[in-house]
Amino acid sequence: METSIIIAGFGGQGVLFAGQLLAYAGMDAGQHVTWIPSYGPEMRGGTANCTVILSDDPIGAPLVTRPDVAIVFNKPSYDKYEPIVKSGGLLVVNRSIVSDESDRTDIEVVYIAANAIAEEFGTTKMLNMVMIGAMLRKKPVLALAEVGNALEEHLPESKAHLIGANLKVLQRGYDAAVPLVT
Repeated sequence: METSIIIAGFGGQGVLFAGQLLAYAGMDAGQHVTWIPSYGPEMRGGTANCTVILSDDPIGAPLVTRPDVAIVFNKPSYDKYEPIVKSGGLLVVNRSIVSDESDRTDIEVVYIAANAIAEEFGTTKMLNMVMIGAMLRKKPVLALAEVGNALEEHLPESKAHLIGANLKVLQRGYDAAVPLVT
Protein backbone atom coordinates (compact mmCIF):
# COMPACT_ATOMS: atom_id res chain seq x y z
CA MET A 1 0.00 0.00 0.00
CA GLU A 2 1.21 3.53 -0.78
CA THR A 3 0.11 6.66 1.08
CA SER A 4 0.96 10.21 0.05
CA ILE A 5 0.91 12.92 2.72
CA ILE A 6 1.30 16.67 2.35
CA ILE A 7 2.07 18.67 5.49
CA ALA A 8 1.81 22.45 5.15
CA GLY A 9 1.92 25.61 7.24
CA PHE A 10 4.13 28.54 8.18
CA GLY A 11 7.84 28.22 8.78
CA GLY A 12 8.50 27.71 12.47
CA GLN A 13 5.46 25.46 13.02
CA GLY A 14 7.50 22.26 12.68
CA VAL A 15 6.10 21.30 9.28
CA LEU A 16 9.36 19.96 7.89
CA PHE A 17 10.28 18.09 11.06
CA ALA A 18 6.84 16.45 11.12
CA GLY A 19 7.46 15.14 7.61
CA GLN A 20 10.98 14.02 8.46
CA LEU A 21 9.67 12.19 11.50
CA LEU A 22 7.14 10.25 9.41
CA ALA A 23 9.86 9.42 6.89
CA TYR A 24 12.24 8.20 9.60
CA ALA A 25 9.49 6.14 11.24
CA GLY A 26 8.59 4.62 7.86
CA MET A 27 12.22 3.72 7.15
CA ASP A 28 12.63 2.25 10.62
CA ALA A 29 9.49 0.16 9.97
CA GLY A 30 10.97 -1.19 6.72
CA GLN A 31 8.85 0.87 4.33
CA HIS A 32 9.99 2.68 1.21
CA VAL A 33 9.80 6.44 1.77
CA THR A 34 10.31 9.80 0.13
CA TRP A 35 10.42 13.18 1.86
CA ILE A 36 10.55 16.36 -0.18
CA PRO A 37 10.68 19.68 1.69
CA SER A 38 9.68 23.03 0.22
CA TYR A 39 9.90 26.38 1.97
CA GLY A 40 10.00 30.07 1.26
CA PRO A 41 13.10 32.21 1.82
CA GLU A 42 11.92 33.39 5.23
CA MET A 43 13.14 31.45 8.26
CA ARG A 44 9.97 31.86 10.28
CA GLY A 45 6.60 33.00 9.08
CA GLY A 46 7.11 32.08 5.42
CA THR A 47 5.41 29.16 3.76
CA ALA A 48 6.63 25.64 4.35
CA ASN A 49 5.38 22.29 3.18
CA CYS A 50 6.66 18.82 2.58
CA THR A 51 5.52 15.71 0.83
CA VAL A 52 5.98 12.28 2.36
CA ILE A 53 5.22 9.02 0.63
CA LEU A 54 5.16 5.77 2.62
CA SER A 55 4.91 2.53 0.67
CA ASP A 56 5.31 -1.21 1.01
CA ASP A 57 6.71 -1.26 -2.53
CA PRO A 58 9.31 0.87 -4.31
CA ILE A 59 8.01 4.36 -5.06
CA GLY A 60 7.76 5.15 -8.76
CA ALA A 61 7.77 8.95 -8.52
CA PRO A 62 8.00 11.28 -5.53
CA LEU A 63 5.61 13.88 -6.95
CA VAL A 64 2.11 14.16 -5.53
CA THR A 65 -0.68 16.14 -7.16
CA ARG A 66 -3.63 14.58 -5.27
CA PRO A 67 -2.53 13.51 -1.78
CA ASP A 68 -4.21 10.79 0.23
CA VAL A 69 -3.71 12.97 3.32
CA ALA A 70 -3.22 16.70 3.83
CA ILE A 71 -2.24 18.05 7.25
CA VAL A 72 -2.76 21.81 7.23
CA PHE A 73 -1.47 24.04 10.01
CA ASN A 74 -2.80 27.40 8.76
CA LYS A 75 -5.43 29.06 6.56
CA PRO A 76 -3.32 29.53 3.38
CA SER A 77 -2.45 25.83 3.50
CA TYR A 78 -6.09 24.91 4.03
CA ASP A 79 -7.08 27.01 1.02
CA LYS A 80 -4.43 25.39 -1.16
CA TYR A 81 -4.71 21.73 -0.16
CA GLU A 82 -8.33 21.14 0.90
CA PRO A 83 -9.56 21.05 -2.73
CA ILE A 84 -6.91 18.59 -3.94
CA VAL A 85 -7.12 15.83 -1.32
CA LYS A 86 -7.95 12.61 -3.14
CA SER A 87 -11.54 11.40 -2.85
CA GLY A 88 -11.67 9.02 0.09
CA GLY A 89 -8.70 10.82 1.65
CA LEU A 90 -8.13 12.60 4.94
CA LEU A 91 -7.75 16.29 5.75
CA VAL A 92 -6.40 17.21 9.21
CA VAL A 93 -7.05 20.87 10.02
CA ASN A 94 -5.54 22.96 12.82
CA ARG A 95 -8.75 24.34 14.30
CA SER A 96 -6.75 26.76 16.48
CA ILE A 97 -5.96 28.80 13.36
CA VAL A 98 -8.40 27.67 10.65
CA SER A 99 -12.09 28.29 11.28
CA ASP A 100 -13.29 27.22 7.81
CA GLU A 101 -15.48 24.13 7.45
CA SER A 102 -14.97 21.90 4.44
CA ASP A 103 -18.00 21.33 2.23
CA ARG A 104 -16.49 18.17 0.80
CA THR A 105 -18.40 14.99 1.54
CA ASP A 106 -15.99 12.67 -0.26
CA ILE A 107 -13.16 13.02 2.31
CA GLU A 108 -12.82 12.65 6.05
CA VAL A 109 -12.00 15.90 7.81
CA VAL A 110 -10.57 16.10 11.32
CA TYR A 111 -10.53 19.47 13.08
CA ILE A 112 -8.04 19.51 15.93
CA ALA A 113 -7.18 22.46 18.19
CA ALA A 114 -3.47 21.77 17.81
CA ASN A 115 -2.14 25.05 19.20
CA ALA A 116 -4.44 24.85 22.22
CA ILE A 117 -3.52 21.22 22.93
CA ALA A 118 0.21 21.91 22.58
CA GLU A 119 -0.16 24.93 24.86
CA GLU A 120 -1.51 22.60 27.57
CA PHE A 121 2.05 21.23 27.65
CA GLY A 122 3.67 24.66 27.86
CA THR A 123 4.38 25.64 24.26
CA THR A 124 2.66 25.79 20.90
CA LYS A 125 5.90 24.64 19.28
CA MET A 126 4.74 21.03 19.66
CA LEU A 127 1.59 21.55 17.60
CA ASN A 128 3.16 19.47 14.83
CA MET A 129 3.11 16.40 17.11
CA VAL A 130 -0.57 17.03 17.89
CA MET A 131 -1.33 17.06 14.15
CA ILE A 132 0.71 13.90 13.48
CA GLY A 133 -1.01 12.10 16.35
CA ALA A 134 -4.44 13.06 15.01
CA MET A 135 -3.52 11.89 11.51
CA LEU A 136 -2.30 8.53 12.82
CA ARG A 137 -5.58 7.97 14.68
CA LYS A 138 -7.59 8.37 11.49
CA LYS A 139 -5.07 6.93 9.00
CA PRO A 140 -2.79 4.47 10.81
CA VAL A 141 -0.06 4.30 8.16
CA LEU A 142 2.37 3.77 11.04
CA ALA A 143 1.87 2.68 14.61
CA LEU A 144 1.97 5.47 17.17
CA ALA A 145 4.80 3.59 18.93
CA GLU A 146 6.84 3.54 15.69
CA VAL A 147 6.56 7.31 15.39
CA GLY A 148 7.38 7.69 19.09
CA ASN A 149 10.50 5.55 18.65
CA ALA A 150 11.56 7.62 15.63
CA LEU A 151 11.05 10.77 17.70
CA GLU A 152 13.34 9.42 20.40
CA GLU A 153 15.95 8.40 17.81
CA HIS A 154 15.89 11.50 15.61
CA LEU A 155 15.00 14.51 17.76
CA PRO A 156 18.02 16.82 17.60
CA GLU A 157 20.33 16.65 20.62
CA SER A 158 19.54 20.26 21.48
CA LYS A 159 15.89 19.26 21.97
CA ALA A 160 16.44 15.90 23.66
CA HIS A 161 15.04 17.30 26.93
CA LEU A 162 11.66 17.68 25.13
CA ILE A 163 11.24 14.01 24.16
CA GLY A 164 8.89 13.19 27.03
CA ALA A 165 6.67 16.20 26.38
CA ASN A 166 6.61 15.50 22.64
CA LEU A 167 5.56 11.90 23.24
CA LYS A 168 2.73 13.08 25.51
CA VAL A 169 1.58 15.66 22.95
CA LEU A 170 1.70 13.04 20.17
CA GLN A 171 -0.53 10.78 22.28
CA ARG A 172 -2.83 13.69 23.15
CA GLY A 173 -3.32 14.51 19.46
CA TYR A 174 -4.04 10.84 18.78
CA ASP A 175 -6.62 10.72 21.58
CA ALA A 176 -8.23 14.04 20.61
CA ALA A 177 -8.92 12.92 17.03
CA VAL A 178 -11.82 10.76 18.21
CA PRO A 179 -14.66 12.23 20.27
CA LEU A 180 -14.79 10.76 23.76
CA VAL A 181 -17.86 8.69 24.57
CA THR A 182 -19.40 9.51 27.94
